[in-house]
Amino acid sequence: MGLIVQKFGGTSVGSVERIKAVAQRVKQTVAQGNSVVVVVSAMGKSTDTLVQLAQEVSSNPCRREMDMLLSTGEQVSISLLSMALQALGQPAISLTGAQVGIVTEPEHTRARILHIATERLERHLEEGKVVVVAGFQGTSNTSDLEVTTLGRGGSDTSAVALAAALHAEKCEIYTDVAGVLTTDPRLVEKAQLMTEITCEEMLELASLGANVLHPRAVEIARNYGVQMAVRSSWTDEPGTQIISTGTQPKTLTDLELGRPVDAVHFDLNQAKVALLHVADRPGVAAGLFGELANQGLDVDLIIQSIHDGNSNDIAFTVAQDCCVQAEAVANAFNSTVPSGSTSEVLVEPNVAKVSIVGAGIIGRPQIAAQMFQTLSDLGINLQMISTSEVNVSCTITAADCERATKALCDVFEVTSSSIDSGISLPDYPIPPVRGVALDLEQAQLAIRNVPDRPGMAAHIFQVLAKRNISVDMIIQSQRSRQVEGQITRDIAFTVAEGDLEVAKGLLQDLSRNLGCGEVASDSAIAKVSIVGIGMLGQPGVAAQMFMALAQQKINIQMIATSEIRVSCVVAQGDGSTALQAIHQAFGLEG
Repeated sequence: MGLIVQKFGGTSVGSVERIKAVAQRVKQTVAQGNSVVVVVSAMGKSTDTLVQLAQEVSSNPCRREMDMLLSTGEQVSISLLSMALQALGQPAISLTGAQVGIVTEPEHTRARILHIATERLERHLEEGKVVVVAGFQGTSNTSDLEVTTLGRGGSDTSAVALAAALHAEKCEIYTDVAGVLTTDPRLVEKAQLMTEITCEEMLELASLGANVLHPRAVEIARNYGVQMAVRSSWTDEPGTQIISTGTQPKTLTDLELGRPVDAVHFDLNQAKVALLHVADRPGVAAGLFGELANQGLDVDLIIQSIHDGNSNDIAFTVAQDCCVQAEAVANAFNSTVPSGSTSEVLVEPNVAKVSIVGAGIIGRPQIAAQMFQTLSDLGINLQMISTSEVNVSCTITAADCERATKALCDVFEVTSSSIDSGISLPDYPIPPVRGVALDLEQAQLAIRNVPDRPGMAAHIFQVLAKRNISVDMIIQSQRSRQVEGQITRDIAFTVAEGDLEVAKGLLQDLSRNLGCGEVASDSAIAKVSIVGIGMLGQPGVAAQMFMALAQQKINIQMIATSEIRVSCVVAQGDGSTALQAIHQAFGLEG
């Protein structure tokens, strides 16, 4: 057969009985003719217990000592599992992260993997042994060989990185659920098991709070072509296959610190339509995009800014040859919506979309800031911004496309191509939406009256990136205001709720320095998202989502899209209802 890496989480090894059951499963895999590397987490809640002990000793424990403490949890698991395998007559050996050769950057509590020295692993495998590896840990690349840990989801990351380094046939992640579900089963009782999902879709769902896999693990799988499966520890069912598609071979040096951006894409076939001062009430977005879908118009980027009084702005892009038709739909729709005398439709028939793409963008807020700064240095103003975990897109004046693309290629040391999602669609029917996610741990920030000139977005997001604050949805309003003789716009975005106060303080200082207006915030929000590669080239998917919300009389506060994701911000109290309505609307209940 081949080499298989299996990872078992804390619940799976939470007791002696469960460790013995894992040993039986591992032995069965060996009996099928496979070589096996097993990665395990600490038993049950033992990591939480160690954290509590540290907090009882110190209110602010040193990060180095926390790594020394937390790395001991996995050592208990690996030694017990090795003993259990040996008791079954299966040769096995346990190895810590240091012993197995996992080398990381010298960053305590959240290190990234640089390299894995596989010689010892391969020697033990050739001897017929199962190698049981402590997940979540490694040693630094400094002469001191400091113990480091990989942060949340670290055992998943260890397992997939080992599978990449060993060129394993498959990496199996065993957990206490049947696989990857269409949504959170605690909120939707009829959530269904997916038999398969692509790495691109899984990256989006993982970043949106699906806790089955950590985004870093999926990032490695996507970058290195690792085939994965998420399976239940309690059954023999196949679970969910996570398919890595279209991956180019990459060097294993600086495994998690390689180039974060794979390519720069550009699209000169774009036109922008914006509706300003439309009514801020449920059903407006559903009506507009429903009519666009009825006309067979495929919409690319969609953004809806935060409200201003009783109105807000909605902007979208279409192919240039659809511009006239899209403008007609927008004007006809605008005439039916009572929005006040200031309501208008603006059209720019010749814009370009420039995008950076790459799984390495995950968790690195400086990448988007670097893109904005590069465009600012060229004097290029940003018209629209759309972000996801693996993609940052900006619309700019078409005349600036060539030099923007060249500069971004130089900065990120990559090549460019005409726009291409980079996603390979299977040759069989797939649903437009694979899963629905709800994030209740986001907060909204907005800076009013930002001067409309190159460099403003770069200033804002560089300040946040320096404090390692990741930004999710970014929306620049389409309407402009003249303040003290200069044109201004609002910029809104979301951050993790835990970063809100720090981010708000940073932005208030920045606002004073740049001459912007107030900084507004709202932590009582929810972000609901749909994900699916099947929405590529299918008009009406976003409209169907918006209609599901409108039928529940849920108002949409913000909208942002990527190629395979549509996200809406709604009131926090509407979050669960929104999730359930959207899940049902796309027929995901089976």
